[in-house]
Amino acid sequence: MTAFLAFLLTLSILVLVHEWGHYRVATACGVKVLRFSLGFGRVIWSKQRGETEWVLSALPLGGYVRMLDEREGEVAPDELHRAFNRKSLKQRAAIVAAGPLANLILAVALYMLAGWIGTDEPVAQVGSPMVGSLAERAGLRAGDRLLAVSTDQQRWDDVESMTQVRWQMMQAVMDGRDLWVQTTDHRTLRLALSGLTLHDAEANVMRQVGLGAPYSEPLIGRVTPDGPADHAGLRQGDRVLQVQGQAVADAGALRALIRASVSSQGDVQPQIWQVQRTSQQLMLRVTPKTVDDHGQRIGRIEAVVGAPPELVRVRYGLIDGVTQAFAHTWENAFMSLRMLGRMLIGQASVRNLSGPLTIADYAGQSAQLGLAYYLNFLAIVSISLGVLNLLPLPVLDGGHLVYYVVEAVMGRPMSPDWVERLQRGGVMLILAMMSIALYNDVARLMG
Repeated sequence: MTAFLAFLLTLSILVLVHEWGHYRVATACGVKVLRFSLGFGRVIWSKQRGETEWVLSALPLGGYVRMLDEREGEVAPDELHRAFNRKSLKQRAAIVAAGPLANLILAVALYMLAGWIGTDEPVAQVGSPMVGSLAERAGLRAGDRLLAVSTDQQRWDDVESMTQVRWQMMQAVMDGRDLWVQTTDHRTLRLALSGLTLHDAEANVMRQVGLGAPYSEPLIGRVTPDGPADHAGLRQGDRVLQVQGQAVADAGALRALIRASVSSQGDVQPQIWQVQRTSQQLMLRVTPKTVDDHGQRIGRIEAVVGAPPELVRVRYGLIDGVTQAFAHTWENAFMSLRMLGRMLIGQASVRNLSGPLTIADYAGQSAQLGLAYYLNFLAIVSISLGVLNLLPLPVLDGGHLVYYVVEAVMGRPMSPDWVERLQRGGVMLILAMMSIALYNDVARLMG
């Protein structure tokens, strides 16, 4: 229910701001607005205010602003000067572009508020790199705390959280550049990211580099009664020092050792653990339980493995919050455009497309985390909506802007027949994109 309500709130805010942009610029240009609708379909509430009917419709998946236009009905002679189609090319273009731009302006405002409130994020401290991974070859070790990153070793950007590190890695991969990192023990390491591609979703960039969850102490948390951990004598608060004589660097390494306790044939290998309990060191025999994980047989001990990662409060001052908001909005908008372009030419997977189910899921999660997290999520979706609507596709605002460019070059509007053909093609393309996004949503939810 939380996800559904958060999704409705998200959609309502974004659509309302988008259509408000169209409405405000239209009225400023002297266009008569007949109806402002939040949603499509059957009208469930309406109120006439001035010359505009304000409407709430049954299907909350968009909205529209209906303006006086000779192409949509007869216009009284004394109101011709207020018809959309009678306005200058610049005015029509401004009205159309105002919706997406309103979403981008909203994103700046949301990022500012979120930055001033602040969010708790995992510190920029890496867990155990995967064996043979790019991160391990670069020299990163479990517990390394990162201070700054650079793509040219000239300009260094300070990092406080793993969220900032992930974003910098994404940008480096998109640019086809390597990334240098500085650690607290005065080492400068090079991550060879220039050879990576983005055929998988953004979240998998860290996995491609070989970094999983942030650093977490190898502590045992809540133990399930009568589970393998309970039977072995493990207790909440135990620190695992060694497994089978192998030192355990962090919780990620411990989880990997537990998972690897089961052979490919499904046989379980008991393990000898050395644990620290207060001032004692104990040797315990642990026999993990075999479970099926997406077709792979792995070991589980039925206990929480790992302490919560250390968090840092990322908050910006008044001026820094403004500059960061503009920077985040520009970077995310540019990243979205580049990702769409890469998908178009096959350099990125269409699995990066997300639909309403994923948005609803993330909306619910971010709302539960707190206001600042929800504002950040709302900003990202607002940017996506703004960028999507500016794409030069018929039906979308960007497609109408293309029509106006053609009109400016040819000196006359495109013929209605051509516009109709392009609109039909645009609808088919949008439906195809929506189908792919919905398929991706279902695939993610089903694992």
